[in-house]
Amino acid sequence: MTADDLTRIAVTGSAVRTAEEPLLAAGRGPELMRAAAWALAEHAAALLRERGPVAGTIVAALVGPGNNGGDALFALAFLRRRGVAAVAVPVRRDDDGAPRWHAEGWAALRAAGGRRADAVPPEAALVVDGVLGTGFTGEYELPAAARALPAEALVLACDVPSGVDADTGEVRGEALRADATVTFGALKSGLVLGEGAARAGTVHVVDIGLGPHLPTSPAARLGVMDEAAARTAHPAPAAEAHKYTRGVVAVVAGSERYPGAAVLASAGALQTGAGMVHHSGPQTTRDLVLAAHPEALVSAEGPEPSRADAWVAGPGLDTEHDARRRWAGVLAALEERPEAALVADASALDLVTAAELRSLRAAGTPVVLTPHAGEWSRLRERVPADGDDAADPLAALRAWTAAHGATVLLKGPRTLVVAPDGEAWVVTGGGPELAMGGTGDVLSGAIGAVLAADVARRSRARRAGEDPGPAPTARLAAAAAWLHAQAGADQARAGRITTATLPAALGARVARLWWPDDAEPEAVR
Repeated sequence: MTADDLTRIAVTGSAVRTAEEPLLAAGRGPELMRAAAWALAEHAAALLRERGPVAGTIVAALVGPGNNGGDALFALAFLRRRGVAAVAVPVRRDDDGAPRWHAEGWAALRAAGGRRADAVPPEAALVVDGVLGTGFTGEYELPAAARALPAEALVLACDVPSGVDADTGEVRGEALRADATVTFGALKSGLVLGEGAARAGTVHVVDIGLGPHLPTSPAARLGVMDEAAARTAHPAPAAEAHKYTRGVVAVVAGSERYPGAAVLASAGALQTGAGMVHHSGPQTTRDLVLAAHPEALVSAEGPEPSRADAWVAGPGLDTEHDARRRWAGVLAALEERPEAALVADASALDLVTAAELRSLRAAGTPVVLTPHAGEWSRLRERVPADGDDAADPLAALRAWTAAHGATVLLKGPRTLVVAPDGEAWVVTGGGPELAMGGTGDVLSGAIGAVLAADVARRSRARRAGEDPGPAPTARLAAAAAWLHAQAGADQARAGRITTATLPAALGARVARLWWPDDAEPEAVR
């Protein structure tokens, strides 16, 4: 992994322990521990400096018997030499009452002038959590010393907050909540998934030389979507671009009963940069879409299949009336142009069948399904797969997508996107500002626009005699979800909190992605 990869790619704690094995076998264990401890001390000092002088403060560490406890003890020794009053609090003892902790680490701290205590001093400005490491699984009960932390003290976790499963982010029982976590060797998936993401605070990844030994298979890694990755997935239009090369999105959404979904899904596609959006639906939704978006095309049946690069189907369809007919029309269009992409959302998730997914997979159609938790549960009941009931949500998604050949974007506070080959991404930016009706419709349109742009690029490559390779569908969908999440945060900061304002915020976010603040759009220059 490169230095950038360390913050953009997560692996399990188990994978990190495996990567450490050749270095430990070569006798480099003490070197790794000291590197980790030095980084832990540096970040502790940085946190202290945000509040005032480092020297003279009190830093305590909750110290367990493992290597994380050793890291904490050596870090305290380094801090002691900076004038910090360093206090080690053991959380495990032998039958004779002696602390169970790393002997060399304690010797280093004692030599530096640190001391031992049975509880965290009430004046402590910072507490280092060095109790448990990446090997912990199961249910955890906080030790007594961790239940009486000073209210004003910052908590800095060593590698992973104690009580968090470093592989899955699961918390069974109790876990410490950190203000920041310093993690070593690689970003752990448990720090960006599940409850672990909420417990970790700000995560800092420290390179200790494990890169060549970390897994490279997509099925063993988890990408963390960020601005750089989103810009690669959804680049700015070329200077010679026109409406067809930017991608045409067909939006099959809305009904007499739920007309607004058509407006929002069309807005999501337009504001994410689609060259053209063509909405098909009843007269009511056609009138609303055209009134809101005069640049859109509208019709009863949608565009000619040869014209559409991506189909967005499902938001606001009335399953009691003509949803099945409209869904069948989308599938028929994809039979004529199977390289076009499909985004199935909302009502379409209750219509899609295993046989249809097999057919789309055989035809090579990029498919993205976008359920929230309830829709995901219903989908698995109707269209099951072996292993899709795994306790680990990521493992369940990988089993289901591998079986059915469709990419799944599971919406939530930490959106997961998983492709059939196991490639997976997490989008961590979504917050409660997006927990409103209609935001998912905007997202489906955004995904359609990103996929359509890629389909158009790939079609041009094939016409030029080039092989565009497999479609990076999971990465594209994750980029759209990241833009959507960032737009939600942007509009919340601006004091706009309705779904109706989200598309405009999305358009502004896409413009910032394509033309950063330090560069003007080419048309302006």
